[in-house]
Amino acid sequence: MTSTVPALGTCTAEGSALQAVLLDMDGTLVDTEGFWWDVEVEVFAALGHRLDEAWRHVVVGGPMTRSAGFLIEATGAAVTLAEVTVLLNAGFEDRIGRALPLMPGAARLLAELSAHEIPTALVSASHRRIIDRVLASLGPHHFALSVAGDEVARTKPHPDPYLLAAARLGADPARCAVVEDTATGVAAAEAAGCRVVAVPSVAPIAPAPRRTVVGSLEEVDLPFLQSLMTYPQPPSTG
Repeated sequence: MTSTVPALGTCTAEGSALQAVLLDMDGTLVDTEGFWWDVEVEVFAALGHRLDEAWRHVVVGGPMTRSAGFLIEATGAAVTLAEVTVLLNAGFEDRIGRALPLMPGAARLLAELSAHEIPTALVSASHRRIIDRVLASLGPHHFALSVAGDEVARTKPHPDPYLLAAARLGADPARCAVVEDTATGVAAAEAAGCRVVAVPSVAPIAPAPRRTVVGSLEEVDLPFLQSLMTYPQPPSTG
């Protein structure tokens, strides 16, 4: 980034600082959690099975292996995990190729972080092929790096993706602010020891110590993220 805008007071009086911002993708920056469910419904309908709407909260925010595996087991569909993964990714790519709506406040937040040269990473349970398609629309220049679900041995709700992103940025996880929309993602970020902002999309997320819940990204800006660093440091379990 080449902006000449100075960083906004990233250090607190005690010398602690916001070192990086780590952002989830589906349902956090792009309004695509509904896309995944629609594709899952279509794929399993083609296989002769109807998905129960109640299952939506079970699969939201999870890695493909968990979500697709659950749906195969729940429906008894005669399809392998590898086969349904190909079908789901293809269906999702088709959807985002036609439209990729951003969540309210996403474009403004990314522009603000870029303008103030805050190291930012995209951390998603989606596969690399999907992330790269979405990055082309979000603007890859907004991110120092991205971590995909198929690039780590254990993806969300494990802390591995967030620990990897922080390490690659040279940041202390406790000095990283994470923005997530699902309980699965929140669990991963909290297990990594990060400060978490939850912006629930499909399912509600309860407030908790060291977790801030907001209604929209429109409530999140750089000073807000910096203020999280004044809280007592969460323990890292990663």
